[in-house]
Amino acid sequence: MLAECPPLRFLYILNAAHHHNHTGTDWHCLIFAYQFIMATDHQNPASKQQQPGSSALKLVIYEQENFQGRCHELTGACNNLQEAGVEKVGSILVLCGPWVGYEQADCKGEQYVFEKGEYPRWDSWTNSRRSDTIVAFRPIKVDSQEHKIVLYENPSFAGKKIEIIDDDVPSFHAHGYQEKVSSVRVQSGTWVGYQYPGYRGYQYLFEKGEYKDNMEFGAQIPQIQSVRRIRDMQWHQRGAFHPVN
Repeated sequence: MLAECPPLRFLYILNAAHHHNHTGTDWHCLIFAYQFIMATDHQNPASKQQQPGSSALKLVIYEQENFQGRCHELTGACNNLQEAGVEKVGSILVLCGPWVGYEQADCKGEQYVFEKGEYPRWDSWTNSRRSDTIVAFRPIKVDSQEHKIVLYENPSFAGKKIEIIDDDVPSFHAHGYQEKVSSVRVQSGTWVGYQYPGYRGYQYLFEKGEYKDNMEFGAQIPQIQSVRRIRDMQWHQRGAFHPVN
């Protein structure tokens, strides 16, 4: 699932791109060139026999900021990057996602959601400022195009609730919900909740299912004040989330 990138030709293309004020179109060409190199460099029979959708997920980890240093290609879950030979996660290029990264091995600790795009340094994927470490990755399950989530004040789906259907909510307070969030039901779609309004603070991934208390979705305290849908940008161009710096 984790392979070191072919360094020479890819880094030559990348360094050449840095000598120009490249636009989004240039990056598209760069990514296409990278994918072409990867396709031509892997000659083993097993990779040629993969099913059409088996290599759709792809994320590239760089050990230094701004896409420098050794790079590693990830096409599936990895519970411990350090054991797989990745010394540090400095920057990330998501070619096809979405993905979730974790602060600790075995997909534990603080969560970081990544959708298709470029993440040149740690503060481009989190603003919680508690940690700049990622030790594990896994793909996110994108359930459907429809989205419905219900968040409850108390554990076991009790107390006041806020129901959200096919919408992103940057502030629960603006919608009249000022309670804590202790349990969650995701009836459809995939979501990410945030500790504070404006999609700030700790991130909590919600895939389809039930979360009976805040510990089940990884929160130390039952506080969520904004939520948005996760949409793989390859399939949902107009619904893609663009963070505001």
